[in-house]
Amino acid sequence: MTEMTAAETGAPTGGVRSLLRLEGLALFLGMTMLYGIWDGSWLVYVVLFLAPDLSFAAYLAGPRFGAIVYNAAHAYLAPMALMTIGFASAEPLVLSIAMIWLAHIGLDRALGYGLKYEKGFGYTHLGRIGKLS
Repeated sequence: MTEMTAAETGAPTGGVRSLLRLEGLALFLGMTMLYGIWDGSWLVYVVLFLAPDLSFAAYLAGPRFGAIVYNAAHAYLAPMALMTIGFASAEPLVLSIAMIWLAHIGLDRALGYGLKYEKGFGYTHLGRIGKLS
């Protein structure tokens, strides 16, 4: 398998990559703190925090399908829509789920786990992760 360069994937480097990872950390810390202030159940937080990673299972059907499902579970779009709905309807459970989901995405981004390319799990918008084969 041929390695893709940062230029080929459009992956950020240097200060831009660091800034994107710091944004992820800020999202994780902010949503976790907000959830704590919200006085949510920490058991629910732990269980739901891990839920988006169930999307890994989609890679069993191949890298293209895996990337689509993983990205759907790790993009800001759905949890931000959920948060908007939660605020509009004043539904605490919906808001809690959105905060936890965003915290998960934030930690993933802080650790360098970005959205995936079809080439394979290790090819992300934040750069290559995992072993170089």
